[in-house]
Amino acid sequence: MTEMKIKPLLGIKDKPTTMQWITLSLQHLFAMFGSTILVPYLIGLSPAVALISSGLGTIAFLLITQFKVPAYLGSSFAFIAPVIAAKTAGGPGAAMIGTFIAGLVYGIVALIIKGAGYRWIMNILPPIVVGPVIMVIGLALASTAVNQAMYEANGTADQKYSLLYLSVALVTLLATILFTIFGKGVLSFIPILAGIIVGYVYAVIVGVVNFQGVIDAKWFSMPDFIFPFVDYDVNISMAILGLFIPVAIVTLTEHIGHQLVLGNVVGKDYIKDPGLHRSILGDGTATIISSLMGGPPKTTYGENIGVLAITKVFSVYVLGGAAVFAIIFGFIGKVTALIESIPTPVMGGVSILLFGIIASSGLRILVEAKIDFNNNRNLVIASVILVAGIGGLSLHFGDDFALEGMAFAAILGIILNLVLPGREKTKDIVAEDNSK
Repeated sequence: MTEMKIKPLLGIKDKPTTMQWITLSLQHLFAMFGSTILVPYLIGLSPAVALISSGLGTIAFLLITQFKVPAYLGSSFAFIAPVIAAKTAGGPGAAMIGTFIAGLVYGIVALIIKGAGYRWIMNILPPIVVGPVIMVIGLALASTAVNQAMYEANGTADQKYSLLYLSVALVTLLATILFTIFGKGVLSFIPILAGIIVGYVYAVIVGVVNFQGVIDAKWFSMPDFIFPFVDYDVNISMAILGLFIPVAIVTLTEHIGHQLVLGNVVGKDYIKDPGLHRSILGDGTATIISSLMGGPPKTTYGENIGVLAITKVFSVYVLGGAAVFAIIFGFIGKVTALIESIPTPVMGGVSILLFGIIASSGLRILVEAKIDFNNNRNLVIASVILVAGIGGLSLHFGDDFALEGMAFAAILGIILNLVLPGREKTKDIVAEDNSK
């Protein structure tokens, strides 16, 4: 990958003025805000802890990448299904153990890449495997979004269909779509957040929102942290390993993709310097930090890469400032209570689009890779992954080990790609393997 000559308004190591620092950092905060708080809301974790852990994780990432990579790390959508499954089976503690393991997988892969280069992982996870798995990530969550959009007391014995809830979800969905397609300026950076705000206002008008929690909340409030050995016992089971390791391996390709896109935006070869192993280690470290305090897994955010591309402000000081603001926001009780007052149909409406976009991004990978579905090999791999993942195919050995849904689908896809004849050698993503 050749480095591009781009004249930024602020270079990677340039320090902004105080006013620039505040305004530009807040812009990045708002870009990641909607998605970062949406994930914990959907999986039943604290949005405040998600904000704090995203800030700490971003700072750790900047340190590990030697302040060379201007990226922000927020909550990962890819892990929604395994976190929900782990919480259902073993409570929040099980989800945090799984999140820790996912970060550990990133760290191990980073060490291997440092010693052996990156090509091996590209051969294990070519587009024909990654694309359908990402489609499964989105489509497997479709029923979650739809149920939130339609039912009062969703997921309980008192669950009932509500036309009022559906209207809130549809208003939210329509607003989010309009902002996504027609949004200009600041709105183009935060279409999801803007859609949630419109849906929230409509929900207030029709009487769905309860403000009592906001009224009772203190301005300064300690978030609901979840600490290992204090709030839960640490027991690593085969079931948790089966849920999180396959997803962590697959999401590594998302990380690599983000680094390539970010490198093109900034005009740097991040696979070479500071190295893919450093950025993956930074991502994994952020996820481990999050797991130790009760937050969701982390990932570099495409929303913030978009902000960099539009503003031409690449300063790592600005990203660090956004991280500090996120940490501060996490301790403001009124903000947390306001987030928690968002009714489920608002989140259901925006999730219909978000989960669909995740699925569509998997389809986009297949299209951009020009996968030939006249080739029966490709047809078989994609078909097995999609049906096994969406249908919830599972493999159980006693009570201690289970591969379910997306995790099992990912493993099946990797195995089929390796054993079926006719596998093409993966093309290099850069001209020379400089990741060591």
